[in-house]
Amino acid sequence: MKLEDEEKSNMSDKKRESKFITKKILNQAIIESFKKLNPKYMIKNPVMFVVEVGFVISILLTFLPDLFGDQGNNLRIYNFIIAIILFITVLFANFAEAVAEGRGKAQAENLKKTRKDTIAKLLDSNGNTKIINANELKKDDVVLVENGDIIPNDGEVIEGIASVDESAITGESAPVMKERGGDFASVTGGTKVVSDWLKIKITVTPGESFLDKMISLVEGASRQKTPNEIALSTLLVSLTLIFLLVIVALYPMSRYSGVKIQISTLIALLVCLIPTTIGGLLSAIGIAGMDRVIKFNVIAMSGKAVEACGDIDTMLLDKTGTITFGNRLAAEFTPVVDAKSLDLINYAVMCSLKDDTPEGKSIVELGNKLGTTINKEEYGNIDFIEFTAQTRMSGIDLKDGTLVRKGAYDAIKNRVKEMGGNIPEDLEAIVSGVSKLGGTPLVVCVNDKIYGVIYLKDTVKPGLAERFQRLREIGIKTIMCTGDNPLTAATIAKEAGVDEFLAECKPEDKIEAIKREQEQGKLVAMTGDGTNDAPALAQADVGIAMNSGTTAAKEAANMVDLDSDPTKILEVVEIGKQLLITRGALTTFSIANDVAKYFAIIPAIFTVAISEMQVMNVMGLSTPYSAILSALIFNAIIIPLLIPIAMKGVKYKPMKSETMLLRNMLLFGGGGILVPFIGIKIIDMLITPLVRILNLG
Repeated sequence: MKLEDEEKSNMSDKKRESKFITKKILNQAIIESFKKLNPKYMIKNPVMFVVEVGFVISILLTFLPDLFGDQGNNLRIYNFIIAIILFITVLFANFAEAVAEGRGKAQAENLKKTRKDTIAKLLDSNGNTKIINANELKKDDVVLVENGDIIPNDGEVIEGIASVDESAITGESAPVMKERGGDFASVTGGTKVVSDWLKIKITVTPGESFLDKMISLVEGASRQKTPNEIALSTLLVSLTLIFLLVIVALYPMSRYSGVKIQISTLIALLVCLIPTTIGGLLSAIGIAGMDRVIKFNVIAMSGKAVEACGDIDTMLLDKTGTITFGNRLAAEFTPVVDAKSLDLINYAVMCSLKDDTPEGKSIVELGNKLGTTINKEEYGNIDFIEFTAQTRMSGIDLKDGTLVRKGAYDAIKNRVKEMGGNIPEDLEAIVSGVSKLGGTPLVVCVNDKIYGVIYLKDTVKPGLAERFQRLREIGIKTIMCTGDNPLTAATIAKEAGVDEFLAECKPEDKIEAIKREQEQGKLVAMTGDGTNDAPALAQADVGIAMNSGTTAAKEAANMVDLDSDPTKILEVVEIGKQLLITRGALTTFSIANDVAKYFAIIPAIFTVAISEMQVMNVMGLSTPYSAILSALIFNAIIIPLLIPIAMKGVKYKPMKSETMLLRNMLLFGGGGILVPFIGIKIIDMLITPLVRILNLG
C-alpha cells in the first residue's frame, strides 16, 4: 500500500512537471515581458532597471556614437549590438517573472470557472425560494442547496445534513458530510452538494469568499516580498551601487592613464558585474514557491508563510480530526467468560444494522470481516432503539421478545442488575483494559446476560508514523494536543509517532505551548480544524487550518490545507526549505558568474593599452570586442536557462545544514565559475567571424 501511494505521488509529480509551461502560458508570458518594460514597473527591480537604463543609453549612442568623444571602427554597429543584447537581457528577466505569474493566473482561471454563472436559491422569512445570481448574495442571507447544486458562497449550515463534494476546490478530496453545529458546519463556495439538502447562512460579503481570496493569491495580486527576499534585494541593490560607483570612477581614471574605453563598453562591464542573473530570477523564485504549495492543494495567504515553513523547528497538531479521524471505530470484540465470540459478534452486528453512526457502521463492517452469520434482510423490519443521553445505549427489540442492547459500561451493568442478571467476573478487567488503551468500551447484553465488550478505537490516520519520522529527520519536533486523559493521550501519541503530547489540553494550553517554544527562539507551526484551535493558529508562526474545519480556524490561519491532511505540513516544510535553498543556490551561482566574466572583460578592455593584461586572458578569447560581446550574450541567455530551476526549485533532501551548505557551494558556486568559462568561450568562437566581418574595434 505504501509503495502504491509513493508510485501515485511520483506519477503526480511527473504530471505537474510535464505541464511546466503550456502554450497559452508561454504566449501570455511573451506579451507580459514587453508590458513589464515600462520604467514605472522596472524601477521595482533596481538591478534590471540599471540594465534597462544601459539599453536606453546604448540606443542613444547608436544614433550619436561620438556623443562622449568615443572613437572606433563601426562604433554605431557595436553600440547597437550592445543595446540589443541589453534589451534581450531585460526581456528574459521579465519573461521569467511572467512565466511564474502565468502559471498562477492559469490556476486562477480554473477557480473562476468554478464560480462562474453560479445561481443561488435565496430563502425569505416565509421560506419561499427566489432564484438569484450568487454575486447578489449578501452577508447573513439564507440559501437552500439541494442535491446537484453548487454552494454559492461561504457559509455555515443552519439546517439539514448532506454530503458535499469539495473536489472543485481541492482537486482530489472525497465528499464530506456537512451538518449544523460542530467543526463540520462550515461550507465553501464553489463546492457541490451530492446528496440531500442544506440550508446555509452566508457568512461573507461578495468578493471576500475563500474562493475569491484563493483567486487573488494565485494571481499574485496579494503577494508581498518576504523578509529574506527583502534582505537579498537590499544586498543586490548594494552590490549594484558599488559596481556603478566603480564604473563611474573607472572612466576618468582610464582617460587619465591613456586607455580609451567606450561608454557602451563600460555599460557592458557594469551589466556583467552586477548580479543580473539572480536579479532577473528573484521575483520568479518567490512566486513559484507559492505556486508549488498550491499544487499540493494548500493555499498560502502570503509568501512569508511559505518561507517561514522552511525554518520551522516545532509543530503542534490537534489530535481529533487531525491526527485521528475523530470517529471511534470498532477494532475488536472481546467476549466475557462463558460467552462465545461468534455470539458476541452476531448480537453486536444485529443491534447495529440500523445504527447510522460511524461507530455503528464500523461494528457491522468489522463483524462482516470476522464472519458474522447475521443476514441484514432478516432484520429489516425490526424496530431500532436509538441512543440517547439518558439511556446511554441503543439496540433492537426482536419479535420473540429478545432485547439486544449495546452501550456504556455503567448503563448496561445497571440494566442487567435491574433485570436480575449477573455481572461476569472478568467484565470490569476487560473494560479497564480497553480504557487503558485509550479506547471506548461498549458492552453488549441480551436480556439479562452480558456477552462481552466492543473495543471502539479513535483511529490514527494511516501513514502518520512514517511521515512524522521524516519530520524528525529534518529536525522538526512534533507535539500532539488533546483533551484526552494522559493514559489515552500517551497511547495515541505512541501509535502516531509524535515526539511529545499535551494531555487534557485546553485552548490556552496550546497558546502557552507555542509561546514557550517561541521564547526559546524556535519557529512554530500549528495545524488544527476547530474553533478552539483558532487562537493557537493565530499565535503560531505558521498556522495551517484544515479545509474541513470551521471558518474561525481558516480565518486565523495563514495557510489552508484543502485536502484536510495534517501531514501535508511535511510537503509545505520541504517546499519552504526548497524555496530558501533555491534562492541561495541561484544567488551563489549568480555571484560566482562574475568571476568568469571578470576574466573575460577586464583583459579585453585594457589589453590594447597595457599588453601585460593579456596574461589574464585565460580563456584565450579572440579579440577585445568578441570577448565583451560574448560575456554580455552569456549574461543574457543564462537567465532563461535557469528559469526551470527557479520554477521547480532546487531538489531538497533531508541533511545537516552544514552538509547542505557545502553541497550547494560546490555545485552552484563551482558551477557558477565553470559554466561561464565554457559558455563564454563557445560564444566567442561563434561570433568571432562576425566581429571580424563587421571590423569592430
